[in-house]
Amino acid sequence: MRITVFGAAGNVGRRVVTEALTRGHEVTAVVRDSARFGELPAGATARTGDASDPADVARLGAGQDVVITATRPAPGSEHQLLAVTEGLLAGLSGTGVRLLLVGGAGSLTLPGTDGTTVVDGPGFPADWRPIALACNDQLAACRAAEHGVDWAYLSPPAILEPGERTGRYRLGKDELLVDAEGNSAISMEDLSVALLDEAEKPVHHRTRFTVGY
Repeated sequence: MRITVFGAAGNVGRRVVTEALTRGHEVTAVVRDSARFGELPAGATARTGDASDPADVARLGAGQDVVITATRPAPGSEHQLLAVTEGLLAGLSGTGVRLLLVGGAGSLTLPGTDGTTVVDGPGFPADWRPIALACNDQLAACRAAEHGVDWAYLSPPAILEPGERTGRYRLGKDELLVDAEGNSAISMEDLSVALLDEAEKPVHHRTRFTVGY
């Protein structure tokens, strides 16, 4: 497959690129600043581009099978995530290229509640709220899109950290996945496994899904 990854130098983005390369795919790794080319995994084709610019998205998505976005704005610039999402949807409109988005967990519902979302649940960290709400806006933009793009939105569990690639995960839909001890987590490596599994064998179309151990 031919895959373009926006946010390719980020914590999740680098692991997505690595997973795709390991599977033998042709990967175009996109960053905003060429100074970050050195942070990209060897074997990827490095390119610069702005995911909020539909023209850049169209250029970097041309001839590809899938575009993946793992972009995360800096603290204080969370509003940029919506612009990125709108740019991706507009840039891929009418191209037939699939869009996979690494989103947020804030809009997932908490198990055992009447639909309370993670971001509105007890003890949710105040400093995480801006990015959580931005991710909620990101998902809403996908759901409201009239561009006809075949998208899928991956919400991680509560804890997403660097770790081991086990190749093991569970799939869910709109409820936060927790294990028998009540933990909700996955490594960035296994999140990338789940994302590439979806890219290779699509199951989710114009909908959200989640993963966890």
